[in-house]
Amino acid sequence: MILLAKVGLGFVGTLAVAGVYTFREGVMRVDVDEHRADGSHLHLWLPAAAVPMAMHFVPQHAMDNAARQAREYMPVAHTAAHELGKLPDSVLLEVEDADEHVVIGTHNGAIKIDVSEPDEEVHVLCPLATIEDVTAEIAATRPEL
Repeated sequence: MILLAKVGLGFVGTLAVAGVYTFREGVMRVDVDEHRADGSHLHLWLPAAAVPMAMHFVPQHAMDNAARQAREYMPVAHTAAHELGKLPDSVLLEVEDADEHVVIGTHNGAIKIDVSEPDEEVHVLCPLATIEDVTAEIAATRPEL
């Protein structure tokens, strides 16, 4: 009985450590709500650490192509994500007209995008650390010329 308790405790401890590691960078969130009678609702939450890990499963030719096209912009994107992380929660851009409202800003170390229209709302939240990791990964890719 004690051996079974030790095995269970080891399993729970391993699961807790894996959960903390997986969620260390936060959660990416995409919420789409359509306010029509036949509208759909999509709520996608995933650990932000999964994105850089998933990049290792992208075919090498696709990563080479992305690196070739974006290489000159990656240092700027990486630095921008790093510096935005130093800002307090703030609004970077806000556009409003009669029917639509768009807000782009930072919130708790993440870039936050909110779009509201009469028929639809979209909310995206992506940790800036994830953007830094992805830009570093793309910049480090050495495509065959």
